[in-house]
Amino acid sequence: MLPTIRGADFVEPYLNNAEMHKVDLSKAEFMVLTEDHVDKAQYVNVFKEHGVEATVLNQRDRDKEMQALGLQKYHEELIPKKHRSEESFGLLYMWMHGHKYGFTIDDDTLPIDQFDFIGGHIKNLNFKGKITELSSDKKFANVLHQSFNKYHLYPRGYPFAARYEKISKREIDVSKIGMSQGLWTNIPDLDSVTILSEGDLNGQSKTRMNAGDYKENFVVAKGNYVTVCSMNLAFRREVIPGFYQFKMKDNPWKVDRFDDIWSGLVAKKLIDELDYYIINGKPLLQHNKAPRSSFMDLGFEAPGLEANEHLFKIIDAADTSSKDVFEKVEAIAKAMQKEKHPFISMCGGNLATWIEMLRKVS
Repeated sequence: MLPTIRGADFVEPYLNNAEMHKVDLSKAEFMVLTEDHVDKAQYVNVFKEHGVEATVLNQRDRDKEMQALGLQKYHEELIPKKHRSEESFGLLYMWMHGHKYGFTIDDDTLPIDQFDFIGGHIKNLNFKGKITELSSDKKFANVLHQSFNKYHLYPRGYPFAARYEKISKREIDVSKIGMSQGLWTNIPDLDSVTILSEGDLNGQSKTRMNAGDYKENFVVAKGNYVTVCSMNLAFRREVIPGFYQFKMKDNPWKVDRFDDIWSGLVAKKLIDELDYYIINGKPLLQHNKAPRSSFMDLGFEAPGLEANEHLFKIIDAADTSSKDVFEKVEAIAKAMQKEKHPFISMCGGNLATWIEMLRKVS
């Protein structure tokens, strides 16, 4: 899934990377989610040149698809326009068509030749063996912990009260991976407060990371939470009920930039319940975030910062003892709906409606 409003230049490097690493693209389907003002032909031509199956959908196309399925009311309620959380449409498509694995990338990233993007994620999702497990006394794990002594960074979405944690590592045997989160070279995925504290007014970061900053892959302990960034991600179909991309920006509080972060919290709870793990590390991508106002991003993040401090605890406390996956996620949705914070409550309602829609098409 590739949500984008930019040109198609970023697509071909991913196709070249797959071909370089001998990935059989005949087994892959690409979906580009773009907007009505974007020329779809540019994407179609790139995929055609590589003989790859691709679906390119703008907003009008997605409206037609949802109307044909009798799901238009869900489309309007759950999926925003002109926002990267339109990925929820791709998740629905994947669920309905039975694809085993899903991948998401952002249009400001590029693959790195030494890393097999598609093959690396598939290898992670099928990993069985010994691996380092990361946990913390504050029940939140920092994906940038391996370079913390060098940069002292926490990623976007990491609760402030969970910082300066005491971490523990141990080697464990794993046999089930539900999600593979690749990390980033060049510009790390940081929140606006951190970016401003570095003195960067352009929404990027004065820190630049490289492949040497990441050592071994690791999993996050059950009962611990983690920031999930969808710019370099792969996951199993079973995770989709708990991975609805929360509708951001188009809300009375103007909260934004927590869509994948909060979705990741729900997904982590479900992944734990299904006895899976999230593996983190490689394959790495190069993140080339375009300059923009750090204060604009702060304006989007600030209304959600307080809620972000508590949401993982709310999700963690939800009674997910049911054996039914949909009912597990509905229990999380109900716990969110009971919260006094109106945006958390609204997101809980949307999560419940997401499950209602998946039930309808299952």
